[in-house]
Amino acid sequence: MALIKKTQKQEEQFLLKIVQPALLGFMDGSISTLAPVFGFAVSGDTKTAFMAGTLVSVGAGISMGQAEAISDNGELTGRGSPVIRGFITGLATFVGGMLHTLPFLINDISLAKDIAIGVTIIELSIIAVIKWKYMKGKLISSFWQVYLGGGIVVFAGIFLEKIISKFLN
Repeated sequence: MALIKKTQKQEEQFLLKIVQPALLGFMDGSISTLAPVFGFAVSGDTKTAFMAGTLVSVGAGISMGQAEAISDNGELTGRGSPVIRGFITGLATFVGGMLHTLPFLINDISLAKDIAIGVTIIELSIIAVIKWKYMKGKLISSFWQVYLGGGIVVFAGIFLEKIISKFLN
């Protein structure tokens, strides 16, 4: 019985100290960078889309890492070292943003967008599966929540880019 409680406690600690900060960061990086990356991709310039995605990924990674680190010292909640949680969150945020940004290193905007869309679908699927597995929800609900958020952000970015471009030209 003691072994079962210890294993359950270890799983809870892994969830609080590693999975939750990583999921938070990966989800934020994957979703928050979609609007600028795909918004700038609409302009047809792969370099601009890549630069936007990289800058947003770096800024979001630093911001999310710092926010996680200062949000809880770990003592009250048992969530562990704020520095480690902040590092995990920041790194996961950066990675989540960069995965669908990297295709814009390709000079062909159509190919870059197609690959970035495929990468985004995979990213969001990974988030949904991790959420389902560790947060004990329903798989279809996890996919619905993640894809709804991602879709709203992509369409907002594209829509706003078109509106802003009209006002600037």
